[in-house]
Amino acid sequence: MDKTIRIAHGSGGKLTHELIESVFKKHFSNNFLMQGNDSAIFNVPNKKLAFTTDSFVITPIFFKGGDIGRLSVCGTVNDLVSAGAKPLFLSCGFIIEEGLLTSDLEKIAESLGRTATACGVKIVTGDTKVVQKGACDKLFINTSGIGSIIEGVEVSGSNARAGDVVIISGDIGDHGCSIMVEREKLNIKTELESDCAPLNSMIEGLLGITKNIHVLRDPTRGGVATTLNEIAFQSKVGIKIIEENLHIKSQVKGICSILGMDPLYMANEGKMIIIAPKTEESLILSKLKEYREGIDSFTAGYITEEHPKRVVMNTITGGSRIIDMLTGDQLPRIC
Repeated sequence: MDKTIRIAHGSGGKLTHELIESVFKKHFSNNFLMQGNDSAIFNVPNKKLAFTTDSFVITPIFFKGGDIGRLSVCGTVNDLVSAGAKPLFLSCGFIIEEGLLTSDLEKIAESLGRTATACGVKIVTGDTKVVQKGACDKLFINTSGIGSIIEGVEVSGSNARAGDVVIISGDIGDHGCSIMVEREKLNIKTELESDCAPLNSMIEGLLGITKNIHVLRDPTRGGVATTLNEIAFQSKVGIKIIEENLHIKSQVKGICSILGMDPLYMANEGKMIIIAPKTEESLILSKLKEYREGIDSFTAGYITEEHPKRVVMNTITGGSRIIDMLTGDQLPRIC
C-alpha cells in the first residue's frame, strides 16, 4: 500500500481493490461483506425494522475519547436504539481526500471495526471515493444502519404525555465542549473528553425490564435543548426542566462561560433522553446506573400541559426562561 491515498484509489480499479482488501476487509470481515457483491443479501426475523443513515464530517478526525470511525458507528447505532431497535447491520461509505495518510485511514478503519464488533453489528456493505486535495477535509464517512424493533416497544418523539418524567443518562455537553477545546487549540488545561459511546447494551437492558417508555432520543447536534424542543413540538406538550437537577461537569460550565456558550446546546455522543411515566422513574434510574454509560443518570424535569410546544427551565435563581431551539450553529462539524 502507498503511504498516502491517491485519486486512483477511488477509481474502482486495481488500487481501489487493493485498498478494500488491505484496509476495509481486514477490519470489517464477516460472511456478508466477503460475498463481494454491490449489495448484501441476508435474512432477518419477521419483525418491524428500523433504518437510519448519517454522515460524519467532524474535525479533528482524531480526538480525546474517540475518532471519526468510532463516532460513525456510535452515532448510527444510537439512532437505531432511539427507535427501540436492536442494531443488526451497517453500511459504511468513505469519501477520502487525496493525500490522507494510509496509516491514519487504517487506524480509523480498525477503530470503526472494533466498535462495530463491540456493538454486535456487522458492516455488510460499503463504498469508497477519493477526491482531489481540498475537495473535502481529510475524511468524511457515511453510515446507514438496519435494526429490528424490539417486540412490545413503541417509542416516538410524538409519544410524550403530561406527567411523564424526562431522564438523561449522564452529564451533558462533554462531546461538544471537548471538541471545541481541541479544534481551537484553546490554552485550557482540562481532562475533558468526548462521551462518544454506543448505548445499545444499556438501552436493551432497560427495555428488558420495562417497555413502558414513551420516547428515546440521543441529543447530538443542537444538544439537549434542541432535542427537547423537537419532542415538545412533535408531542404538542410543554417540557419543564429544573436547572438545579442538571448534571454538567464544572469544566464544561467553566469553558462555556468563558466562551459565552450554553452547555444545553452542546452536542452529546453518548447520552440518551428517556421520557416515561413517573411510575417508571425509580426503576429506570436504577437500571441505567448499572451501566458505565448510565452511572450519572438523572431526572432533568417533566412533561406538562402548560406552554405546549415549548421548553421552559426553572432557574436556580427562582425564575424561569424559555429554552428555544438552537438558531445557527455553536460549533459546526461536530459529528
